[in-house]
Amino acid sequence: MSKIRELREKMSRIYTNARALRDEITEDTPDERAADIDKQFDAMMADYDKMDAELEKEVRLEKIRTDLEDTGDGRRPAGDNVDSRGHIEDSDEDETPMSYSDAFGMAVRYGVSALNPEQRGVLMQGRIGGSELPPEIRAQATGTDAAGGYVVPEGFSGEIDKAMAAWGPMWEPGITRELNTTSGNKIPWPTVDDTANTGRIKAENADVDDDGTDDVVFGEAELDAYIYDTGMVRVPLELLQDSFTPMEGILNDLFGERMGRLANSVLTTGTGTAQPQGIVTGSSLGKTAVSATALDADEIMDLLHSVDPAYRESPMFRWQFNDTTLLAIRKLKDGDGNYLWQMGDVRTGEPNRLLGHPYSINQAMASPATTTIPIIIGDHSRFVVRKVIGFSVMTLRERYAEAFQVGMVGFKRFDSVLLNTAAVKHMVMA
Repeated sequence: MSKIRELREKMSRIYTNARALRDEITEDTPDERAADIDKQFDAMMADYDKMDAELEKEVRLEKIRTDLEDTGDGRRPAGDNVDSRGHIEDSDEDETPMSYSDAFGMAVRYGVSALNPEQRGVLMQGRIGGSELPPEIRAQATGTDAAGGYVVPEGFSGEIDKAMAAWGPMWEPGITRELNTTSGNKIPWPTVDDTANTGRIKAENADVDDDGTDDVVFGEAELDAYIYDTGMVRVPLELLQDSFTPMEGILNDLFGERMGRLANSVLTTGTGTAQPQGIVTGSSLGKTAVSATALDADEIMDLLHSVDPAYRESPMFRWQFNDTTLLAIRKLKDGDGNYLWQMGDVRTGEPNRLLGHPYSINQAMASPATTTIPIIIGDHSRFVVRKVIGFSVMTLRERYAEAFQVGMVGFKRFDSVLLNTAAVKHMVMA
């Protein structure tokens, strides 16, 4: 490669990166980030100016060389020629045509936008041994790849975790008990229910009862690390270079919605067999409604008091139901004509309450219908959600290289279990 071509390609890459940086600045960009972008941009422009000056010198030298050769024996050299503007004109003679592998290698190293028309044409035609590559099968996401690399941006995990939390209460650490681990080894969790045993009066000089009925009986819950994924998203490299829509924003929405819906649903109604146990599945019966579809104020009060007062004192004691159930509850009144639902105080951050206790809207729960469970209430600190490391995104470059695409898939490992079924009770419709 001649010095002139090398300089022009470097300048092209600088322009692409600088353009992408400037496109990041919007009216919502924080001042600190905008200042950092301006600093990077100025450095790029300084490098560009240096290369531009160097290119001008090389073009002048090349022109002098060709002029001297023309005045000698009248022949021009084979290879790269340069016009008055410094553009390289490839000779038709004595030059080996660029192969697809060479063009692909250039695209991987420097990005599609850095390729000259010949290289881009070879790449898009995809000719290998005379045969063409199959057409692109699908393209589900776009984005700007400023540096020509194909990696997940820093900070991606945190953004996706936020998106997951927005889809339901079961992923939020403030609603349930969160256990973060750095490995997926099974975790045994000892449990004990000694509530049926009490002390007793002892007669003077009598032996203490020792019939074995007072022995403590322990149980054990186990937390595994089931893996769930978002499904594969295949991104064409052309769109990585050409689109003005930030790729990370699209993937945040896509992966966040998929994993968020799934996680909240599994943590709510998971069977506990070869998958996490949902809080509804682990809860015990507190009240059976008389109607198959209608809620009754007295029955909701019965459900509240079916939970032992010891659990009702927990700061994580709350109701859960979906928005349809909430609408029905908001219409209910007690015997004195007072609504059961109580509005909170937004000024102090006081949440809305039902019979004095906060609630969470969980769209993964069922609406009132025959044999469904539309309402649960209890101490959510007894429901443990085990999360392994963070949300991860895997990029697959070589697998889809022939289609000139990059595959991306997100995945998360987690499990859950209700340690004590008496801590959370549910209402079942008739």
